[in-house]
Amino acid sequence: MTLTQQQILASALALPEVEQVELAEALLAGGQPPIPELSGEAWLAELDRRSADMDAGATTWTSWADVKEKARQKLKIGEQDNV
Repeated sequence: MTLTQQQILASALALPEVEQVELAEALLAGGQPPIPELSGEAWLAELDRRSADMDAGATTWTSWADVKEKARQKLKIGEQDNV
């Protein structure tokens, strides 16, 4: 890890927990290619497909609150490892 990366990490870890999660979310979102926007018939078809998958039990969903909590727990683990 470069000195700059270490400095950024140290600054990030000094942030309040909520801000650390927001920063992590922003970093993860920044590395993802944009999701193509669906509209009209394509969007309706996608909604139908997802709904059918849920009805058939072929997929499960995780609430946003659970996703954020998992991220917070990972950040806490990372903090303990750096102490």
